[in-house]
Formats: sequence, C-alpha cells, structure tokens
Amino acid sequence: MKKHIPNFITSLNLVCGCLAIVAAFENRLDDSAILIAIAAVLDFLDGFAARLLNVHSEIGKQLDSLADMVTFGVAPGMILYTMLEPGYNVVVDGHTLNFERYEFIKYLALLIPVFSAVRLAKFNIDTRQSDSFIGVPTPANCMLIASIPVILMHQNGYSTNADGSFALYSFIEIIGNQWFLGALILVMSYLMVAELPLFALKFKSFDWQSNKLRYIFLSLSAILIVSTQFISIPIIIVLYILLSIATGVFKTGTSTK
Repeated sequence: MKKHIPNFITSLNLVCGCLAIVAAFENRLDDSAILIAIAAVLDFLDGFAARLLNVHSEIGKQLDSLADMVTFGVAPGMILYTMLEPGYNVVVDGHTLNFERYEFIKYLALLIPVFSAVRLAKFNIDTRQSDSFIGVPTPANCMLIASIPVILMHQNGYSTNADGSFALYSFIEIIGNQWFLGALILVMSYLMVAELPLFALKFKSFDWQSNKLRYIFLSLSAILIVSTQFISIPIIIVLYILLSIATGVFKTGTSTK
C-alpha cells in the first residue's frame, strides 16, 4: 500500500492543476493561483514521501511529469490567456482599470504550455539535472505567472497616500500591460529551455559551507515575503535566476585562474 502513497499525492497535484484551469477560464484568477500554490506543496510532498518511504517507480516518475505539465504548464498558460482577453480589467481601491487588449496577443499564452512540455521532456532525459537544473524549472515559472493576477487584485493595500497610490497604479499598469505580458511570455519560454545552470534547493547536509547559497537565498526570500507580501514572488524568482547566474560566472572565473 505504501508504494501508492506518493502517486496519490501526485494525483492530488494533478486535480489541483485541473481545478486551476477551470478557475482561470471562469476569471477566478486568485483561486487559480491558490490551487497552484497547493499543487506546488503537493509536488514537494510526493517526492518527500517517496524518499521517506523508500519507494521509487518509473510510473511514479512519469505520473509526476504529466501532473506537472498540467499544473505548471497548462494552468499558467490559461491564466495568461484570460489576462490577455480584451475584456480583462482590475479593480484597485474602488477604481476599475481597463487594459488595452488586441485579440491576437492572447494566443502568445499558448507558448507557456508548449515550452513547459519541452522543459519537462528535457529534464526527464538529462542526467545533468540530478542535483541542479538546466533552465528555469516549470514550478518556478508557474509561480511567477500565477503571482501577477494576485498582485493586481490584492496588492492595493500598499497605497496609503496620494503618492503611494500613483506609484501603485503605475506598477499595476505596467504588469497588466499586454506588451509586458507578451514580453514576459517570450522571455520565460526561452529561459525554461535555455542552457542556464540553476541551483536546486536540495539539502544533502545542513552545514553552512556546502549550502551557503541556499541559506542566503532562503533568508533573502523570507525577508522579501515579510516586507513586500505578494510582490515578493516575482522578485524571488528573478533573484533565484540572478544568484544562479552570478554563481556560475564566479565558478567559471575561479576555474580559469
């Protein structure tokens, strides 16, 4: 019975992904983001349960990949598709912000499921990615995308005065702009399949020396979450990419000396 426990958890991840897609099409993007966050926790727990119970199977590996494709590939694509629909708008401090939209732009969102599929396929056959990643992982890309409608709908608590409100509106107008979203789709699609080494948050031990980068990243992430709330999510993803690039450059520079 215990060998089925990780697969059951993975199946719950898949159910959350399907519900997130339904919520996206019903324009309940905050619910979609919550379901994706729950799925991300389940995605961690299925691997944890497999290691704890010492049960591994090929079907479990394939099921995990297929569930991730739905939850972290199709669902974020549908969130962007809904956001790029001509009728999409956001209410901030009681004011409705209508974003200019062209019908054809929304189809760019379909690149996210396509490149997520390529990313997951590469991960399944790439032996270099056992202790690190090559390209941005699909869950990280998904969390970045899912955070955008949450910021648009719930970050308005940051406006405390006229100047603060203006800054908030300017920020929302940027991240809700179709050209920004279109550029984000193109950039993140590329980064998912790029030959870009990224560190993994896997602790083989808990000593400082071998996990220095992970501890620094987790500490900075905690500070950002407390200080900036929802805005911290895209900042953390960007920080993750920049720290990985900086580490790679540092290692390359050290090895050539």
